[in-house]
Amino acid sequence: METRILKVVKSGEMFSVKSEKSETGVLNKRSLVLKELGGKYENEYAVSVLGNAASLVFNENDLVVVTLRFQTKEYNGQVFQDITVTDIYPLSR
Repeated sequence: METRILKVVKSGEMFSVKSEKSETGVLNKRSLVLKELGGKYENEYAVSVLGNAASLVFNENDLVVVTLRFQTKEYNGQVFQDITVTDIYPLSR
């Protein structure tokens, strides 16, 4: 896991998904695009925010402190990467 200060580029709408791991059987989810600070061509990450943190509203250019979990999965001979936010804290509002 890695903790960073990043800028929100885009925030998707929160939606609910079925989850066997959740006590209620439903889990909140939101997609974000986050960018490293610095220049125009810094790295960007398309991430998933789950649970209570997904109910937080993020605006473009908000600064956030995030802990990211990087995972890879193999499916039908192809490898896919998931980036999940484990902790997120807004710095600017």
